[in-house]
Amino acid sequence: MPKKQFKKVTNWVFDLDHTLYAPDHKLFSQIEHKMTLYIMDTLGLDADEANKLRHRYWNTYGTTLAGLMEEHRIDPVPFLWDVHQIDFSVLKPNPLLGAAISALPGRKIVYTNGTIPYAKEALLTLQISTVFDAIYGVESAGYRPKPQRKAFETVFSADNTNTKNGAMFEDDQRNLVIPKKLGMRTVLVTPSCESVPPHVDFITSDLTTFLRQIV
Repeated sequence: MPKKQFKKVTNWVFDLDHTLYAPDHKLFSQIEHKMTLYIMDTLGLDADEANKLRHRYWNTYGTTLAGLMEEHRIDPVPFLWDVHQIDFSVLKPNPLLGAAISALPGRKIVYTNGTIPYAKEALLTLQISTVFDAIYGVESAGYRPKPQRKAFETVFSADNTNTKNGAMFEDDQRNLVIPKKLGMRTVLVTPSCESVPPHVDFITSDLTTFLRQIV
């Protein structure tokens, strides 16, 4: 049981997409589609080329936006506004998750590579927004994305996060490398995983149940 491993944790950091809701809700897939359309329109590519570029930038830079900024000097503000014009109603309220997070001792924050307004809308739809003390987005780190160390350091500094007494919950294992180095407990939230990376302390496919086990 993981309970004793979290006994001293007082700072809880949660990613949003595919962490606080499951991939089958088809929210982020809408964003991926919008990103592909934006790349097609901005760079004059066909759908296949734009989609491949989107994947390559995500793999190389951590986010598609980071690649577009680095290689094409894309302005992040209109890009982020456009790709987050989506249908949030695909998300379903999850009061059980909200209760499990609320029961955690200490400070709870959301840190996403999306924007703060996007995160607020998603959390409101999930009906769990009131359990968090703060929300941080990619704009909070000067548009540097996770997994960049500077991004984590900027957000954690702004929030006064005590990483030695912290825990990070993520669906992307790349984004747990730096939190682990900073002394945090790391939890990978995923439907399946063939092996446990060395920087991941725990893996769960059911965040609500996992959180109930550690309180």
